[in-house]
Amino acid sequence: MSGTFLLFFGGLAGLFGYAYATTTIPSANPSTQLQSNTYYWSDGSVMATQGSTNRQNVDLAQVPKLVQWDFLAAENATFYTDPGVDMQGMLRAVYHMATGGEVQSGSTITQQFVKNTYLSQNQSVTRKLREIMISLKIGGQMSKQQILQGYLNSCYYGRDAYGIEAAARAYYHVHASQLTVSQGAFIAAAVNEPSLLMYADTDPKAKAQAEARWTYVLQRMAKIHKITDAQEQQYLAAGFPTPKPYTPSAGMSGQTGYLLDAAKKYVEAHSSLTDQQLGHGGYQIYTTFDNRKVNALSASVAAMEKKHLDPKHRSADKDVQVGAASIDPSTGAVIALYGGAGWDKGHWTDNADATGVPVGSTFKPIDLAAALEHGAVLSPGRPPSPITPDSKFNGDDGITIKNQQGQEMPDSGDPTGLLHQRNDVPTKWGYITLRKAMEQSVNTPYVQLGEYVGYDNVEHEALQAGLLRKSLQYDTPGFYIGTSTPSAIRMADAYATFDDAGVQHEPYSVTKVIADGQQLPGFDKPKGTTAMPSSTAGTVTDVLQDVVKNGTGTNAQALGRPAAGKTGTTDDYKSAWFIGYTPQLVTSVAMFKEDPRNAGLQSMQGVGGFSKVFGADMPTEVWTGYMTAALQGQPVRQFPPAPSLGQGANEFGTPSATPSRTASSPSATPTTSTTPSSSTRPCYTHKKQCVSPSPTDTTGTTTGGTTSGAGGGGLLGGTTGGATSPAPTNSPPASGGFRRGAAG
Repeated sequence: MSGTFLLFFGGLAGLFGYAYATTTIPSANPSTQLQSNTYYWSDGSVMATQGSTNRQNVDLAQVPKLVQWDFLAAENATFYTDPGVDMQGMLRAVYHMATGGEVQSGSTITQQFVKNTYLSQNQSVTRKLREIMISLKIGGQMSKQQILQGYLNSCYYGRDAYGIEAAARAYYHVHASQLTVSQGAFIAAAVNEPSLLMYADTDPKAKAQAEARWTYVLQRMAKIHKITDAQEQQYLAAGFPTPKPYTPSAGMSGQTGYLLDAAKKYVEAHSSLTDQQLGHGGYQIYTTFDNRKVNALSASVAAMEKKHLDPKHRSADKDVQVGAASIDPSTGAVIALYGGAGWDKGHWTDNADATGVPVGSTFKPIDLAAALEHGAVLSPGRPPSPITPDSKFNGDDGITIKNQQGQEMPDSGDPTGLLHQRNDVPTKWGYITLRKAMEQSVNTPYVQLGEYVGYDNVEHEALQAGLLRKSLQYDTPGFYIGTSTPSAIRMADAYATFDDAGVQHEPYSVTKVIADGQQLPGFDKPKGTTAMPSSTAGTVTDVLQDVVKNGTGTNAQALGRPAAGKTGTTDDYKSAWFIGYTPQLVTSVAMFKEDPRNAGLQSMQGVGGFSKVFGADMPTEVWTGYMTAALQGQPVRQFPPAPSLGQGANEFGTPSATPSRTASSPSATPTTSTTPSSSTRPCYTHKKQCVSPSPTDTTGTTTGGTTSGAGGGGLLGGTTGGATSPAPTNSPPASGGFRRGAAG
């Protein structure tokens, strides 16, 4: 074995020696420094170019000595003594390449300079080997000072800045020669993740990450004795040097900045390309975005704002934000986004792709889907009973919620110590069908239903539909009525699963990427997967059509064609949603209020002159205006007929007195559930227990984070004129309790 091992590495050494001997240093490749990236609309026309060369090369002598060391401390402290490569890293990279492993990136300043200046940005075994060989050889032709100068001038720093001079101007409005040690520490940090850190002046998440990296660079400067410990403390005490405001190029105004950012993130997530590689340009990126529909969505938001919002004369209208996403349900293609007021207006966070805004009652269709699929444990110790939209549950305000074991749920925020779920209005609904409760957005039936179905089954349904686990807020009954915070994109995608008969398509925004005339792998259209039975999806769609016909979504009837949808409003009116769809298109709209400079959702009471802001108002108005324009010229299509269901069980344990309206006959045989008993039901979550838990800690429910600096997708809510019955909304939670209000 040892002989084989030595023979293997002897062969590698021979190959290495031959490669070194035959390697020549090529001429500098201007294409790695001068190209832009071109982004295309779905029809193949040019959307925008990004990365027009903003570079002014400077001599190393123009960069303060300690600023040079900011970079070396952050990236390669042994730069002046190493041979140009990290020997251990090089051997590791060669071994991985020789054995078919992952191509590994170089870490030294010299290797990064070689990659930026002489080679393409594509990752391949051949290019990696050339990078190593040239890095070793280049020391014989260039001094360390020349290499460092070339590195500083060739890096991409974000904000369309190539080279340290452009970066100094973009971030601090000074020349490179005027940078302080503290400013240099941030610019050195920006090299690692320019697409995020470029927003460190406005985005709380970006600023937090930038400050952490800046602190690390200063600590490294002290550790390698380029500044004293006292100087380190002085710089840290002075505080993070926040960059100056960023003014994007004209081509990034309006929604373009959000579209390009979304496409860029998708490319990085589905390939080995990094910020630095994309920053050097030369890529043709073809997107799914439809120019006409993007403009229509932006115009609909603008029309709503012009009609209702007057921040100059009504303080409640300040800092109101909208996020929206439109998806083709048959493919998952993201057709249009509305990310906010625009990069040129200083709003960097893409509201369509950001998490942090609770979705409210737009989550209830997922509860219903889980109940249809898995049944509900209505009697302790008994197998789950079949559920249909006509199963009846107690809709009265203030009922005590029980778990699957029949135990009353505790709530430390309630004077009785038990959870008394609230609706917005004290309507005496009595036992009402789940269909009626969905139409009028009554909370109590769906909170109780969720407990009977179980956290694990509802979570599983949400994940299958397309939501991401990181956005789901678990383990309080508020989960069932929308404490989770998916993005507008992800909520549109989940509803697209209902629209496409239970087939879930991962949302995608890029169809192909071309570099050096070659199409890169990783951008095939995602294949759909069956997330739920078509009967489940069809039944949910049927119920959501009734929300538009008879319930809180009646304002969406203005579209003038068959539509299904759900409104959502959260505690203290901190968010309002409408998510709706036709057979051809799904769109989610979210509305919330947040000061971009201070994370945290604010109440929208009084916004637009409405004492209470519901999803049925302004969000539905945006949805209707956009969908009318987006579907113009397309045929009016009907949804498939609702599937026939048997009788479902009621909360009080008897078959529904009224058979499902789609049942084949009143005596239809009850649907049998294949879900195992609660003691054996498979576990779908990270939690240890696989049955609905009996929480004892019911405090501190998340009712909304912030979209600032968050990740990505969701939209909708409420009711005004047109609803035939009272439309319950939200009331603020009692101190220490989880969300109690209706979710509109």
